[in-house]
Amino acid sequence: MQYLEQIVFIIVLAVAVYFFVQKIKKVRRNIFLGKDQKVNDNKAERWKVMAKVAMGQSKMVVRPVAGIMHIIIYVGFVLINIEVLEILIDGVFGTHRVLSFLGPVYDAAIGFFEILAALVFIACVVFLSRRFIAKIPRFHSAEMKGWSTADATYILVIEMVLMVALLKMNAVDQVLQAKGADHYIAAGSFPISQYLTGLFTSFEIPTLVVFERVFWWFHILGILLFLNYVPYSKHLHIIIAFPNTWYSRLQPAGEFDNMPEITNEMNLMMDPSKADPNMPPPEKFGANDVTDLGWTSIMGAYACTECGRCTSECPANITGKKLSPRKIMMDTRDRAEELGKAKDEHGAEYHDGKSLHDYISQEELLACTTCNACVEACPININPLEIIYQMRQYQTLEKSEMPSEWAMMNSNIENNQAPWQFSPADRANWTKDI
Repeated sequence: MQYLEQIVFIIVLAVAVYFFVQKIKKVRRNIFLGKDQKVNDNKAERWKVMAKVAMGQSKMVVRPVAGIMHIIIYVGFVLINIEVLEILIDGVFGTHRVLSFLGPVYDAAIGFFEILAALVFIACVVFLSRRFIAKIPRFHSAEMKGWSTADATYILVIEMVLMVALLKMNAVDQVLQAKGADHYIAAGSFPISQYLTGLFTSFEIPTLVVFERVFWWFHILGILLFLNYVPYSKHLHIIIAFPNTWYSRLQPAGEFDNMPEITNEMNLMMDPSKADPNMPPPEKFGANDVTDLGWTSIMGAYACTECGRCTSECPANITGKKLSPRKIMMDTRDRAEELGKAKDEHGAEYHDGKSLHDYISQEELLACTTCNACVEACPININPLEIIYQMRQYQTLEKSEMPSEWAMMNSNIENNQAPWQFSPADRANWTKDI
């Protein structure tokens, strides 16, 4: 029977890992639908940013309540997985609490994990309360209707259920240890689950073993199912937040990347000695689809946790404009998913003829003031502005679609070297009466 359980466990584990890896491969493929970018400069600075922002959660605590609760869940997720490692070893080799040979260190670790499990449960309750009782506005924007809210709820509820399963498993284990059951050696410290043992003390050992196995299997199956849910969920940020911060923009916030082709054209007109007469014309200006974005922008879309801090800080959104930086990232991710599925069905070279502009309207793009508030607010350095800027480049330079005021200003700059509609020779006329 023991070997059968081990075989079943190994098969279940292998299947779960296989499907997880297959989905991650598709996510990676979708990210690299974007244009190639070489982002490997200032490596020491990038490691520092990743350690501070992703690992250190430095931008989360700007909003203390959410920040502290998130740190609890984050630390709990990382450390409780050490106990999951023990469960995996026990499942493969048919052992029980295989790391108990560590003695007092093991006891302290199990006790600490239980305290973390309780704190994670409380943090999830706080997050659900903020979303559905306090009804914080950024969680109820138009783009959060339907799946986005359901997804956030599923994640919090699943985490709560997993923590309860862990504590119940430990509670039954304690009772079996006290009754001297075979295979259940006295090990671990149980500061939280000790208060649940009263639910099980009246049962005999065979029944308790069944309970323990049920909770054990429920806990590990829940974790494996959650593992495969993550790539379909905003919770994917627990993985991608780290590379996203490593590859995040290091230049000053107000610095825009010039298009070399346009710079070269200006040099040909203004200073031919600085121009490259052999530079080929660009294939396209700006971004029409996700394939025109840099792959780091698509990675940012997959890293987005939909917390809405960017949108809540956006001055355009605050003043009633249609723009929501969070929606920009969600739309980019949805478009990458759509195009990736189309390529799965029709081949790698296939394109469905749609574009990112089918998801994001001109009204949204034109509302952006390029102030960088969204970038500064993001807890993991996602950059919606980069996507907005490139999409506006496409509309302006490829489609000539812009407000008439912009067109007049551009024409004046081209002809008069200033936004105003008068000759450069008349620029100082206003001083004559001084």
